[in-house]
Amino acid sequence: MQLQSTCPYCGVGCGVRVEGQTDLQISGDSEHPANYGRLCVKGSALAQTLGEQGRLLAPKVDGQTVSWPEAIDAVSSRLSAIVAEYGPASVAMYLSGQLLTEDYYVANKLMKGFIGSPHVDTNSRLCMASTVAGHKRAFGADIVPGCYADIELARCYILVGANMAWNHPVLFQRIQACKQQDPGRKIIVIDPRRSASCEGADLHLALKPGTDLLLFNGLLSFLAKENQLDHNFIKAHTEGFSEALASAQQQAGTIEQVALGCDLPPEQVDAFYRCFIDEPLTLTLFSQGVNQAQNGTDKVNAIINCHLATGRIGKAGRGPFSLTGQPNAMGGREVGGLANQLAAHMDYSQNADIELVRQFWQAPNICHQPGYKAVDLFEAVERGEIKAIWIMATNPVVSMPEANRVRAALEACPLVIVSDIVSHTDTIACADIVLPATGWSEKDGTVTNSERRISRQCTLLPAPGLARHDWQMICDVAKAMGFAEHFTYAGPAAIFAEHAALSAYQNSGQRAFDLSGLMHLTAQQYQDLAPVQWPVNHKYPKGASRLGADGQFYTPSGKARFIAVSQQQNAELAADHLLLNTGRIRDQWHSMTRTGRAASLLQHRAEPFLELHPVDAEQLGLIDGGLARLSNSLGQMDARVRLTEAQRSGECFVPIHWTEQFSSRGRCDVLVPALVDPVSGQPALKQAQVQINPLNLHWQVWLILKPELDELLWPLCRSSGYASKQKSAQTVLYHLQLAESDLATTADSGLDPTKLQLWLSALHIQPELSSQALSLGHYRAAAFEAEQLSCCVFISLQPLNLALEYLDQQFNKELSLNDRRQLLTGRSNSGEPQSAVICSCFQVREASICAAIREGCNSYQQLGQQLKCGTNCGSCIPELKALIASEITTQGQSL
Repeated sequence: MQLQSTCPYCGVGCGVRVEGQTDLQISGDSEHPANYGRLCVKGSALAQTLGEQGRLLAPKVDGQTVSWPEAIDAVSSRLSAIVAEYGPASVAMYLSGQLLTEDYYVANKLMKGFIGSPHVDTNSRLCMASTVAGHKRAFGADIVPGCYADIELARCYILVGANMAWNHPVLFQRIQACKQQDPGRKIIVIDPRRSASCEGADLHLALKPGTDLLLFNGLLSFLAKENQLDHNFIKAHTEGFSEALASAQQQAGTIEQVALGCDLPPEQVDAFYRCFIDEPLTLTLFSQGVNQAQNGTDKVNAIINCHLATGRIGKAGRGPFSLTGQPNAMGGREVGGLANQLAAHMDYSQNADIELVRQFWQAPNICHQPGYKAVDLFEAVERGEIKAIWIMATNPVVSMPEANRVRAALEACPLVIVSDIVSHTDTIACADIVLPATGWSEKDGTVTNSERRISRQCTLLPAPGLARHDWQMICDVAKAMGFAEHFTYAGPAAIFAEHAALSAYQNSGQRAFDLSGLMHLTAQQYQDLAPVQWPVNHKYPKGASRLGADGQFYTPSGKARFIAVSQQQNAELAADHLLLNTGRIRDQWHSMTRTGRAASLLQHRAEPFLELHPVDAEQLGLIDGGLARLSNSLGQMDARVRLTEAQRSGECFVPIHWTEQFSSRGRCDVLVPALVDPVSGQPALKQAQVQINPLNLHWQVWLILKPELDELLWPLCRSSGYASKQKSAQTVLYHLQLAESDLATTADSGLDPTKLQLWLSALHIQPELSSQALSLGHYRAAAFEAEQLSCCVFISLQPLNLALEYLDQQFNKELSLNDRRQLLTGRSNSGEPQSAVICSCFQVREASICAAIREGCNSYQQLGQQLKCGTNCGSCIPELKALIASEITTQGQSL
């Protein structure tokens, strides 16, 4: 069997080919225009995330496993009772860019059309809402003017707040391939951090965080000063230019003003501006560094203003390009997943839109005003205004700002319903009703990627246990609430047809989103639907690659709008605080409900970490590899210290992914205040202020155990000290650090045998084999069950460089006495310690790479030929280059 589907991770929307019946073999789809066969490390590891272990397999109501009829009755009756007592606006839904378009559509229809609550929002509010608002202000509609094919046509790439090398690696490799073919092409990175995307860049502007708007206002001023404006385009196809230019010139009239405000050398600002002028074929690619700010919408419009001023909109190889964070963030926008939208790109600002949707849906309870956006929504839950909330395919207790407040709000909410694929998340812990959903490989429907391309996700495997599709759950609840005749879909094809028909309903070209060409697809045609970019209608029967090239937009005047924006003063950094930036890392996705299941994806970065400059670390008393506690009035986070000069002094970075399922205190958004963009409602997730102190914990502990013990031991281990967890091929690995008093009596007394025994007993560990020097602080032990290893323990005062891969291999097999003794050394017979994984695709470790470099591999291409590293997704290439440079430097110093 060979089927085609779409990757469920980032907004690139890569096509995948799947072979096999149960043991799936996954590769990139060479015919899909998003990736042409390439997959990143996460997509390549999709098969590792499948299987029933850890899955939610049956509905639960108040902690008890129930049948689906009982679950649907509980959801519908409790929702109906709350609506009857408190009104429709007392219930809400919080959705996700992980949902398929068909799931999104029926959820929006039920809540906004039939229950009558406008309070439906999505976690896309956290990543793309400012882009949506900026697009609508500039173009009159939420359109992305360009397409991925522009990458090969462009000659200058401006990456703004986007670490594409790690977060959109397939697109980044397309840029790198263009650069390699023609070194005259330019790559400019605008980011406070020197990220992996800076590798090979011609210019890196490490600007002061939050000053992107000033930089692009300066560019607009510079374009005018240098007489580089497209006056014909401005006059014929835009409005508001004079006001936008005047605003830009007021704050950013000279390069010196911009350089001072952005904390950049003037010559770097000048080089950036002149490159934009000299190369008309310029793509500006932006992502969360732009969106996740209190002025994110203004930043988006500042970028768009520069492209409008030069007529670089909707034309081949040029334009502003929003890199979407999630696989179906755009699909959610299409069906009204945001609280200020209705459906099919219609919203509450036009009474005619409300009436049109009401007529089409025949919806008696259609909403007439916007609902609460994400931050406001959970604040309404907190104050008791929202009595019931249904959360689908997302984890707001981890991802929302002021995450501790969100958790407390959900714990106090009378009814919390959660649909998810896994049995344990931080949000499920707050739920009254838990519904098992299908995941990737089981779902069937469509997603829309960053270039407006609709692609199919197909069913590859049967649903495990009693898991159901999200759209099925919603329709069953709708029927039970009395709306049966409006939710009788035979399957996702019927939902998609209705969605397409709504986009076409009374649409004479005034609405950009139009799928009229797809509204009559048969079930088989839907099944075979090839990737296509909307709009798909009589004007664009095969879809549209670019929009706006004809100078026609979707504002009342038909002209694009310049928006006058100005840089606001950033909050002053408090004394003894650092500015905290948050973001994604290379091998993980969101809160790790999927990627945390893949052993290979936890080898590169195995635990929460804190990156900061060595100067700051010295002042704070932190050491590389030590532990630190970040704190402010909102919460605390513990992380492993990584020192790097790639980080600006006075600032620091932590990843967003870790949860209480994988760490003791790894949730970073507990530190982030709930400050939002006033236009989009998107929270500013990248500029919290934190104090940082060393976390001095005495004992280093490794526990390697069978997965069956995980559910029992993890809650006990994460409750004190520091704990992080990762999945290995056959086992689960815990890295713990405990206070001196947990295992010792006094300082330098070594391990106390009584306390050690109490600690082991509390974890239900009964060692059968041990090696110990308690007075020196060393203890190693193993427990067995039915002659096979079930758990091993390593305790030391010093960091332990164990051969974890070797230890993992000792499970699920019979061990001789010599094997058992060797086990306690923590090393294989070769005695080699374990080095870090650099290439996750092929599990190539740092030691092998460095050895190959010493033997003569002096380029990443040669390393790829010998070890395969860097030859799949390419996201490890920056690290390969760094290792080559380091080894060459070391060799030079030794001569």
